[in-house]
Amino acid sequence: MISLLDYGAGNVRSLRNAISKLGFELTDIRRPDDILNAEYLIFPGVGAFGAAMQRLNALGYTEPLQEYLAADRPFLGICIGLQSLFEGSEESPGIPGLGVIPGVVRRFSERRLAVPHMGWNGLRLQRDSALLSGLEQQRFYFVHSYHAEANAENARWVLAETDYGGAFVSAVQRGRVAAVQFHPEKSGQAGLEVLGRFLGGALDQPSLAAAAGPPTQVAAGSEDRRPSFGGKGGEQDGEQDGEQDGALPTQLTKRVIACLDVRSNDAGDLVVTKGDQYDVRESGGEVRNLGKPVELAQRYYEEGADEITFLNITAFRDFPLADQPMLEVLRRTSENVFVPLTIGGGIRAFTDADGHVYSALDVAGEYFRSGADKISIGSDAVETVETVRARGGGDGSSAIEEIARVYGNQAVVISVDPRRVYVPSPEATERTVIETAIPGPNGERYCWFQCTVKGGREGRDVDAVELARVCEQLGAGEILLNSIDRDGTGSGFDLELIEAVRSAVSIPVIASSGAGRPEHFSEVFERTGAEAALAAGIFHRREVPIAAVKAQLSADGIPVRD
Repeated sequence: MISLLDYGAGNVRSLRNAISKLGFELTDIRRPDDILNAEYLIFPGVGAFGAAMQRLNALGYTEPLQEYLAADRPFLGICIGLQSLFEGSEESPGIPGLGVIPGVVRRFSERRLAVPHMGWNGLRLQRDSALLSGLEQQRFYFVHSYHAEANAENARWVLAETDYGGAFVSAVQRGRVAAVQFHPEKSGQAGLEVLGRFLGGALDQPSLAAAAGPPTQVAAGSEDRRPSFGGKGGEQDGEQDGEQDGALPTQLTKRVIACLDVRSNDAGDLVVTKGDQYDVRESGGEVRNLGKPVELAQRYYEEGADEITFLNITAFRDFPLADQPMLEVLRRTSENVFVPLTIGGGIRAFTDADGHVYSALDVAGEYFRSGADKISIGSDAVETVETVRARGGGDGSSAIEEIARVYGNQAVVISVDPRRVYVPSPEATERTVIETAIPGPNGERYCWFQCTVKGGREGRDVDAVELARVCEQLGAGEILLNSIDRDGTGSGFDLELIEAVRSAVSIPVIASSGAGRPEHFSEVFERTGAEAALAAGIFHRREVPIAAVKAQLSADGIPVRD
């Protein structure tokens, strides 16, 4: 009996689909006794540490879960499922973890690193294990702001480390209890291999990790200690950590993302479209149709896309939770696509025809349950920044704050649609101005990047730099940075815009709009420090294959996932 401990947070649909894809059936934990009756238990923690632990406590799951672990029964924790095994987390001071592994989970603190640690990274195994052995050359998908570190007290647990600034614990195992910081259900074929090994009884096979004995609760003054694995951090993104024991350091790759703008055509069917400066209609008036969303997403997964983003550009006319076709796109896509899925469009509070109020959190929750890993907020973010500016700060009520509080910062992406506004001098506006190498129509040497709403049709007195900074403060975990000026031109990304925003925030930035050839991806990574780059039309029309982009990046020495 394989049991899933779904406590109600985040996207577990993809995990369910991955397990089904591997030929196994799941049962759900519905009451505390189900935990002790499980034969194999999976704990897919998604979201914030405190919210997860409080939910476990409220459901009465904490004590039976601790008993199950202490009995050395087959267990696989994922992400928060790993972090919960520790004594606590800096993310939620005062809220205890399960206390199985000594130590406190800490936030990434290296200033030059984007946080969350988001994307594809490798593993450096510290011991033999049937769960992970032979997968050292593979990349796995990570998305987290907090991490565990190996030390003398927990070293016997450490199965693998990964480098990001310094070494952090990316997998643990002792006996038949294991957990991973990465998301196997979002790590393509390599992740499915890990899940298949666990479900196939890998933790029952003899290995050095299994020989370490069953887990125990943290005990003060314990005599059984081993030296720490790995180092304490190097100066070059953790490179010295792996080199201390002769192993190569792991490296976070740059991400290549396929974006699908989805809307209803005039016949009412959902299609993938693409606009030129956001105009999605052909000369004859028909909505440009570049394919069906589920089929295209499957194609991009097979071609090596690191993530897939759906942007619903049909503007909800009534109530987003009634938009079943788009929810169905997510559900069907997640059945066969095992990389992260982002959904944008209509993530805001609504009141239905009967007067029932649904919060942005309610709407986001439905998308997560349908298969989304991240939600993208666009026009509503601009309005939020205007409100915060007038109020002098956030008050916890915005969609960004609500969703981040429950699902974690990494679940919230801000989609920005700016356009250039040229000015004769920096003093001509209160907005953030740059000196540009691309002069304006009257030779202006300065410009600012005005945020727009309603699909680029309406400008607001908010600039992209201000919006990114405020949204980061409110809890957003990533910026999707579009450019109305470059959209559909194929002339390359707006490097000045991307650099201005990237240098203003410490969260990852996705460059978007303007890619026309593989060299544009290398250019944006080399000159701006963006963590990811997104394209749509050139992929849809097969003008530039994803494989060609990755080959170019690799040839230019930029790390990518094969």
